[in-house]
Amino acid sequence: MNQIIHVILPEPTLRRLPWYLAFVDTIAGRGIKTVSSTQISKALNVDASQIAKDLSFLNIKGKTRIGYVVAELQEALSGFLDFKTSHKAFLFGAGSLGRALMADKGLANFGLNIVAAFDIDPEIIGDEISGVKIYSMDALPKLMDEHQAVIAVLTVPAQKAQDAADAAIEAGMKAIWNFTPYRVAVPDEIVLSSTSMYANLALIYNRLNAPSQEQTDCR
Repeated sequence: MNQIIHVILPEPTLRRLPWYLAFVDTIAGRGIKTVSSTQISKALNVDASQIAKDLSFLNIKGKTRIGYVVAELQEALSGFLDFKTSHKAFLFGAGSLGRALMADKGLANFGLNIVAAFDIDPEIIGDEISGVKIYSMDALPKLMDEHQAVIAVLTVPAQKAQDAADAAIEAGMKAIWNFTPYRVAVPDEIVLSSTSMYANLALIYNRLNAPSQEQTDCR
């Protein structure tokens, strides 16, 4: 088993690692024991040399004429990506997107455990979605003391995004997963990741409206 040293990876590499994990999970389910970077390359349309380079960052190396042992690759990728560890999260904004995330039990398979949600709408405060209760913002300090959540998931309207981020940081959370189209500002020590569906839609629409241009993968 290759020893994995946790390092800060280039962002493009880090974004590709879950693709590799999903692929090896799939072939493991079919009983396949070994896989080469060439086989991964054909399945994911990523250059084989890039795959080998990405995995080398994690000190994962294939074996001559064998490739990678699928079970070892699964364990190594899952362990490095920290999907096996439960990370407590608070969700801010219990609208339609927020409720969908609260109900998505698949997130737990990737280590995200939403333990409470917050909203300013008095009509939904006290509701529960898949066992996750919605609280008023006034309850944030008390719930933080109880759960010590580290990740704030922002699904508030864009105009409330910065306020929600500020409240989460003041409460002591260390990372922000921002689903809003607003580019929130955070201190350097706060981990920030933005997942803007609207930006992705803009890219899709732009490509659809320019059929004469070479199409670009929207990943």
